Amino acid sequence: MNWLLVVAGAMVGAPLRYLTDRAVQSRHDSVFPWGTFAVNLTGCLILGLLAGAAASGAAGSHLQLLLGTGLCGALTTYSTFSYETLRLAETGAEFYAAVNVIGSVAAGLGAAFAGVAVAQAVWA
Repeated sequence: MNWLLVVAGAMVGAPLRYLTDRAVQSRHDSVFPWGTFAVNLTGCLILGLLAGAAASGAAGSHLQLLLGTGLCGALTTYSTFSYETLRLAETGAEFYAAVNVIGSVAAGLGAAFAGVAVAQAVWA
């Protein structure tokens, strides 16, 4: 049963990741990978909200499997982030590569902490 929750979340997360990435990237005339940045940030926020809700007792294990493991697991992408950073560095865009790494980690942590704080404020 648990694996079905993960599969169901991933069935939503994977196409959502692709469609969001394409939609965001098509609106920016830049070598910076805004689409991947956006989906990873969104996933960090969702996972932070879920972690805060779980810590407050408002989210059970089934919701964690569906949204955390399934949806966020398929929505976010460390491999694409790594590949795009490597490509930026290889093509001479070292500044953008550094901004991608530093910005993604800092903004992702910020989004996760914000999600936890919001969830705890709502369900405290």
